[in-house]
Amino acid sequence: MRSTKRYLALGIAGVLLAACGHKDKDAPLAFVPADTPYVVANLDVLDDDTRKALLAQADAQLPSQLEQLKSTANDMAEKDADNARLLKAFIAELDGKTIEAFAQNAGLNIKGRSAFYGLGLAPVLRFELTDANAFNAFVGRLETAYGKKLDTATVDGQSYRKHVSAEAGTQVILAVVGKQAVAAVLPADAPQTVLRQALGMDRPAKSIQDDDRLEKLAKDKGYKPWAIGQLDLTRALPLAAGGKDPFFNAMHKAHVEAESAKTGEPVANQLQVPPSCEADATRIAARVPSISFGYTKLDTKHQDLRWDVALADDITKAFAGVKVELPGLGAAGTAPFDLSLALPVASLRTFWGAQADAVAAKPFSCPALVDLNDGFAKLGQLAQQAAIPPFGDLLGVRVALDSFDAGGEASAPKFTGRVVVGTNNPAALLAMGKLASPAIAQLKLAQDGKPVALPQDMTAALGQPVWAAMGEKAVALAIGPGEDGKLGDMLKAASGDAGRMTRLHLNGDMYASWIKAMAQKSERIAALTSSMGHGEGSAEGDDEAAPQKAAERSKAQFETMRQQAEHIKAIDGEMHVENAGLVFTSQTELK
Repeated sequence: MRSTKRYLALGIAGVLLAACGHKDKDAPLAFVPADTPYVVANLDVLDDDTRKALLAQADAQLPSQLEQLKSTANDMAEKDADNARLLKAFIAELDGKTIEAFAQNAGLNIKGRSAFYGLGLAPVLRFELTDANAFNAFVGRLETAYGKKLDTATVDGQSYRKHVSAEAGTQVILAVVGKQAVAAVLPADAPQTVLRQALGMDRPAKSIQDDDRLEKLAKDKGYKPWAIGQLDLTRALPLAAGGKDPFFNAMHKAHVEAESAKTGEPVANQLQVPPSCEADATRIAARVPSISFGYTKLDTKHQDLRWDVALADDITKAFAGVKVELPGLGAAGTAPFDLSLALPVASLRTFWGAQADAVAAKPFSCPALVDLNDGFAKLGQLAQQAAIPPFGDLLGVRVALDSFDAGGEASAPKFTGRVVVGTNNPAALLAMGKLASPAIAQLKLAQDGKPVALPQDMTAALGQPVWAAMGEKAVALAIGPGEDGKLGDMLKAASGDAGRMTRLHLNGDMYASWIKAMAQKSERIAALTSSMGHGEGSAEGDDEAAPQKAAERSKAQFETMRQQAEHIKAIDGEMHVENAGLVFTSQTELK
């Protein structure tokens, strides 16, 4: 019997040791302190098919993104030639290559694991390599194109490269440690202990891998393991505001010294941090303790994301149980563009009024935050004014567009669709409209959802017919031929479930039309700005090329967006409040 118990104990011990031993002691997350204020990492790698599909999309967008970077580098050259050369060197490494080819040339493992995190507020990036020599050769090519080598240093036998910026008070360090590359931004005078931590020579007493925080977060929120991030504001805000973080202090000191050189104000005076700043920052963080995100689905045709914003209990209790009776908020939209936005003014007024009262009772005293006191006081006044009918009765708005034409240079965009304004008192809202316009005063609407045509003199500017209708909880407009037939069903659509705040549907064609409209408008603004800049009133010494450079950057950005839109079949999203906080989800379906 005793022998059986011994074997049983050994068996249990073996299982426990196997369970503990499955974690890779050299995984990037093993170097991340458990008390880090922020982290973004992958717990697993993508399958080959999904990776190939995502790389193909990235490769298609890369040329226009490189054009943006080139424009940025050219602008930077006039003020910061040093960093402009370094950026151009990096661009040259990417130009004409695929992402996979670039990664291979640089020794980066696109099938590996990585982690971006904070040592305090100092950012550190660790990523796995396939070839350390290739990575060092990549850095060497950057140095050659840069025109000089980065400084080299060692700490207890571990070599690293560094670039110190006196203006920023920081240093960038770069090293190969084992089979990983490490990049970090640290205080320029970082002590050896901090350097050893950043390089991974000294492990944290407890790592984020040890406490399984990301695994627990993924299980709780439904995040998949390919990319999970968290920002812990209860750690980050007090560090930044309390004057206790070396990285933040180094940057703040460099900024203060630069200001002191201009104003003559003693540096010591500006570096003083009252104790109230940490207390005020802790108070703010208690209202929004953390933010996290992760993919919930990621394959060749789908990119679904979820964001979670943790909120204080009194905030979630104010909205999690609210059912906003906005028609359409209860189901996903079907129009090419369909947005339902809850604006329950009565609930919002009560909540923001309470927040304003709380700040008035206990104002912020940290000098950097005292402006919040005036902001909340004004918010309290707006909350009181919002009680005035019909604004106090508003529930929200829904906009559904069935078509959108960007138009040309001489014509405005054209659209057809419907607008619904949700309200607890649609008759009062209509009455206000009648006071504002004699033409509307002629309308006779009943709460039956039946459309009534607006007078032609009111719709002449739109160049198409417009109808109005009224339901039990909304007033609606239909714009364009055939849209009147959709008003009745729209006014009867399901209202929101508990905590629902927003729904969105956007198809790829509508998205592309919007991008085209924005690009055209941007071009017209750029042309107007350029013509004004060359007028007689332009000041001597003005950079006449600046508008052209801005236009080129804008054009490259819109080209990137256009290429992205070509791959999108539809985008859906929603926002709701639950007991743990605010949740945003988005679902992108690709062609």
